[in-house]
Amino acid sequence: MPVQAAPRSFTVQWGSESVLVSNVESELPVATADADLAKVVEAGRANPVTLLPEAAWQAVARATTSPDGVAVQLRPTAAEPSGLLMVENVDGATLHSVVTRVHLSEMLPGIQPRTGMEVMEIPDPQVQGITDADRPCAIVRYRYQDLAHLRNHVWQTIHGTLSLNSYAPSVLARKVTRNLIAHPVEIAFEDGTESFHTLVVRDGITRLASAWAVLAGPDADAAETAGLAVDSLFGKNTAAPAAQGGSPLGQRLAANREKWRRSLREEFARGITEEQPGTRTAQIAQTYVLPAQIAVGAEGHPGHLLAAEDIFDDAIRSVLASVHVEFKQWDTAAQNVEVATRALKRVIQLGDSLVPKDDLQIVYGLAVGRIPVEELPRVFAADTGCEPPGTALWRSVYLVHALTRPELLDPLKDQAKAIKGGKRMGLKGFAELLGPLIDLPWRSYKKHVTTQARNAWNNGGVLTSDVIQEWEPRPTDDFTNLVKPALAGDIDARCTLAVAGGVALIADKLLTRNVGSALMAAKEKGGVPFRADVNQVVEDLSQQHNELGLWTLALAANRFRSDALPENAVTMRQLIHKQKTEGQDSTPYVHFKVDLDSPDRIERDADGVPVMLHQWDVVWASNPERALKAHPPKAVVIPTRGETDSTDAGTHRAAWLPGPDLGGRPQEDHPQEDRPREDQPREVHRPASQRAAEHRQVLRQSVTGARDSLDRLLLLEPEVGNHTPIVPVSVLDELHTLLIGLQTDVENLRRKATREETVPEDEEVPEDAGV
Repeated sequence: MPVQAAPRSFTVQWGSESVLVSNVESELPVATADADLAKVVEAGRANPVTLLPEAAWQAVARATTSPDGVAVQLRPTAAEPSGLLMVENVDGATLHSVVTRVHLSEMLPGIQPRTGMEVMEIPDPQVQGITDADRPCAIVRYRYQDLAHLRNHVWQTIHGTLSLNSYAPSVLARKVTRNLIAHPVEIAFEDGTESFHTLVVRDGITRLASAWAVLAGPDADAAETAGLAVDSLFGKNTAAPAAQGGSPLGQRLAANREKWRRSLREEFARGITEEQPGTRTAQIAQTYVLPAQIAVGAEGHPGHLLAAEDIFDDAIRSVLASVHVEFKQWDTAAQNVEVATRALKRVIQLGDSLVPKDDLQIVYGLAVGRIPVEELPRVFAADTGCEPPGTALWRSVYLVHALTRPELLDPLKDQAKAIKGGKRMGLKGFAELLGPLIDLPWRSYKKHVTTQARNAWNNGGVLTSDVIQEWEPRPTDDFTNLVKPALAGDIDARCTLAVAGGVALIADKLLTRNVGSALMAAKEKGGVPFRADVNQVVEDLSQQHNELGLWTLALAANRFRSDALPENAVTMRQLIHKQKTEGQDSTPYVHFKVDLDSPDRIERDADGVPVMLHQWDVVWASNPERALKAHPPKAVVIPTRGETDSTDAGTHRAAWLPGPDLGGRPQEDHPQEDRPREDQPREVHRPASQRAAEHRQVLRQSVTGARDSLDRLLLLEPEVGNHTPIVPVSVLDELHTLLIGLQTDVENLRRKATREETVPEDEEVPEDAGV
């Protein structure tokens, strides 16, 4: 038996740094023979605690670099009937896993827990558990729209992960040293494309993405790294590989990946023989294989609450939750999404809810984003034929209504308490769980005020005493149509206005959690006339006798847009230089103060300009009597019709011109040149992140080109002489203004990126626990 050469260590250049690369093996694992793959499949199918389809076992066998070792772990013995598998007991189930090393190119990034509270341009696939004879299989089905959806989703995950954090230098120095948590999946497609089986990583996605970053090289950015990963996993052609001899799609993709790995092995073999191996040799050596813990079996505990098809996925999520409590906790919003969705899933599986299970499945799909906003009219079509508009705001109305029904509220709270390990949960605690579910459609557009909005949900949100009782949403295209019946005592109209208007005010930072400092702040800076919980303000606004409050809710709901922030909330415009394009015809997005004496219920100053709404006005409208006691007219002059507030009449006057009645529907306010048209073929519908990567390159090239042009002008200046300036003063002034604006925008982007740069929640800091 030949003696393998000892591992080597050498120094390579990684960008501007020198990195000591350690423990480089002299050879890379070769392709696994079919006979060795068969050993894994046979051992897996013979183990009594593992239950996977044969195609899934083949995926496990293809991924491992040690099929013999995996087979040994799987084989039952007299002393160990379940083999030598790793065993984990979690809430309601026991997981069995093999520990091995796997090929980088056989692992796909899975759905990340932390994205449950984020909005992503490429939606996650639908997830469905798989059973065999009512026993849970250690596998789930990811259902994508088509192959392009799969490619873009993988690209988005790797690109987004590396945009947050990268362990590339550490991986280059000492490989990935901590196990990835993975399991098999069946990749299915809605367009009829043939399904296939593979492995996905559920914990350790930053380590996985960092390995791809090392392989891509020191000069590759996140977009180029994501492109390399997608092309290596699925081929450079966006279509499925051509069938050869009737082989399944999974085998064709696997053959392409093995061909790609063979080229890496050949490149490595040439480089490792050199006296001083280069950087490329180190890149291949340190990323070719990764350590992994692959779940291959799941057993539900007696008396468990979940259906068989949900046991495995819930168990995996429990493992991830335990990891991130011990090492790196998810932030509060991510925890709330996890608790709320798992609690709803458990209520569904208990089967003793007064709400039909089919209706609960619809609510669950709406909560996790599986049912798009556009499907609202179809999903919630009433018997009367009155369908809700397919808007994000109406999604929030129906979601709040469904999750706060008396027959569902208490079971949800009980399951949420059980998951969180608490003993009690009040109405504010439950509202806190709803915040990250409600803001799903507009998170990215209103991200600058997300913190304040979620604080408002923590303070009760729109869960008034009436909203948590019996009522039904009243679909309409114009929320002002609900004011008259609400004043007449219609509970459905009042609660619809409370939820829709309350959500709009919270999302647009016009209703926030009142703190002591808000009492001292100026009206224009978020001040309030008195302190009150958010849900109490919404309740007072929606009272039958409060006409001012009902109109405030109705107009806020009507003007709400899910694709932008209103002028009321964008205080950063005073700091950020923004150049307006002449002749721009986009309608400003502004909330206006209510005047009950005006025909359109919008207050205007002496010049006829609509008065901007402030949080002060919202809280005042909720209880004018209390506000007057706290601020008598002599102490604080309340602007009235005909008076002009200096701030209102100044900077923003041009932006206050009212647009057409939006009827509760969002109005387009964005350039269309980068948006895909419906008549375009699907393959040209590329995600914004991929288009943004191209524009970043154009920006960099444009700035570099400007620098080159300026250098050439300076070289030409002596030849031009003194008879005329090389650049006229008027042009220099114009250029100076443009450059100041560009510098300001770049600096603000840099500061924002620095401020938001955090270690992803599914990772540990590499210095603490390795990578």
